[in-house]
Amino acid sequence: MRTIFGVLIIASLGWFGYWFIGSSAHEAAATSWLEERREKGWVANYTDLSVKGFPNRFDTAITDLELVNPRSGWAWQAPFFEILSLSYKPNHFIAVWPSEQVVSTPYKKFTITNEDMRGSLIFEPNTSLELDSSTVTLKNLKVKTSDKQESSIASAVLATRQSETKEMAHDIAFDANDFVPSAAIKKWLDPKSILPSAFETLTIKTTAAFDAQWDRIAVEGAAPNMTYLDIETFDAKWGELQIQAKGTLDIDGLGYPTGKIAIRAKNWKDMLQLAVSSGTLDAGTASSLEKGLGFVALLTGNKETLDVPLSFSNRVMSIGPIPLGKAPRMKRH
Repeated sequence: MRTIFGVLIIASLGWFGYWFIGSSAHEAAATSWLEERREKGWVANYTDLSVKGFPNRFDTAITDLELVNPRSGWAWQAPFFEILSLSYKPNHFIAVWPSEQVVSTPYKKFTITNEDMRGSLIFEPNTSLELDSSTVTLKNLKVKTSDKQESSIASAVLATRQSETKEMAHDIAFDANDFVPSAAIKKWLDPKSILPSAFETLTIKTTAAFDAQWDRIAVEGAAPNMTYLDIETFDAKWGELQIQAKGTLDIDGLGYPTGKIAIRAKNWKDMLQLAVSSGTLDAGTASSLEKGLGFVALLTGNKETLDVPLSFSNRVMSIGPIPLGKAPRMKRH
């Protein structure tokens, strides 16, 4: 009995020592990262940083956090931010955001409120913290801009994982319900208020490859550039309008895509009219597109649903046989 009791005492003291060392390491790592940001010219302010959760958790809590990256012009302010982890899974973290936070960009300031916003992130067990997989969930998210425009999402899930078939690539899935764009965006997209206020669903499943890993270096410096995009599923429904897409693009060193994406557009003529009303497409071009694509739609047997490839080649973008102009450049730097 004494032996068992002694073993329990030693084990308890050992676990306490492990937790104390681990919690001290977590606190030192967070403090060091913030200090490194200051040395690189960032603003990195906070009121308190502590680690709690004994005996099975390392819960790092930072209060009154303010981060400003002068290189990008982005800033983030939050009354608190929590990074939670199990003591026996040191490379698995749960991030918890506050119910209200402020993100500033060189163009606008965004106040973000939510009922629940958290993410699960698993990293490779190395010093670069290469992302293995992640899941971010949102509930009743609202984004209000400095010019008093507001958008909202009832619920959304973003999930990523390292691809098993391609190097430096991630499988990415996004599913959102009841996305309500701001009044300004709604007016731009639908100036005649023909459509309902909310996008009913938006589902995306892709595999994207990059020219570098998504790791600590990518967060602290320049984000990797995309080199490949495989769209397995894209499905967006807004009232009677629906767009579905599937296809693959290779992206060259300058950021220009090459490849084809199969597009299915339900009530596509209404989409053209919306584009004209919003000013994104002139009436003459829309008329030419309607005539040309109308013939393509007739060939498929349903004039209201368009099945056509969106092609990218030699830096030119075309829909079906009709050139649309210069292809977009998908390169950050």
